[in-house]
Parts: sequence; C-alpha cells; structure tokens
Amino acid sequence: MQIIETKTHAYIDYSVGVILIAAAYLLNFQLENMPNTVLFAVGVWSLLYSLLTKYELGLIKIIPINIHFMLDTITGIFLATSPWLLGFSDMVCLPHLILGLTIIGAAVITSIKPAWHQSTNFKVRQREPLK
Repeated sequence: MQIIETKTHAYIDYSVGVILIAAAYLLNFQLENMPNTVLFAVGVWSLLYSLLTKYELGLIKIIPINIHFMLDTITGIFLATSPWLLGFSDMVCLPHLILGLTIIGAAVITSIKPAWHQSTNFKVRQREPLK
C-alpha cells in the first residue's frame, strides 16, 4: 500500500535523521556509549544517503529511489534490532525499535514514482488551428 509521495518521504527521511542525531545527544551521547553511538551513526548515514537520492529533496541525485528504499529497509532492520545484536537491550531498546520500524514503515508506504508522475487528473489541451 503506497500512500505517500516521494517528496513527503524525503521530509520524513531528513526529519528522522535529525531526530536520531538529536536523540544521541539528548541521551548523554558519549563515544563509549553504544546505544547513543548507534543512534548518531544511523542518523548521519540516513542523512547522507538521503542527500544522494534521486528524489525531490536530494542534493546530489546519484542513488535511484528503489535503492534508497532498500537502504531504508536495511537501515531500519539494523536500527530496530541493534539493541539485541550489539548487546545493550538491557539498557535501552524502545527508541531504536520504534525509530527503526518507522524507517521501514516509511519505505513500505511510499510510492516509487514521484508525485508529478502519479497525477492522472490532467487534461491534454488540444491546439487550436491557426487562422
């Protein structure tokens, strides 16, 4: 079910990237603290590949949107499972799980075609003959 457009997805991408980085600092970010390091690294990674994606808000349009969605899915799975994979689930797991599932969900519900391509409410205007 694809209910949001790529431009909306781009706004979500940048918002989640900033939220991840902010969460790392709000949770007393320290380089030795694995939960915060994961949030920070995934936030930077998300912003980086979003800036490189071929969609409305991409800065350097290199990565095709279908590859971007694949990166979203892999990144979301890693973030959601990182507390258990990296052994810090006894300290904290909900922020990682919720934000990871949000990233996956955004990829699943986004249409692969840009908004201008989806529109079917247009009329082709006929040219009137010159007089």
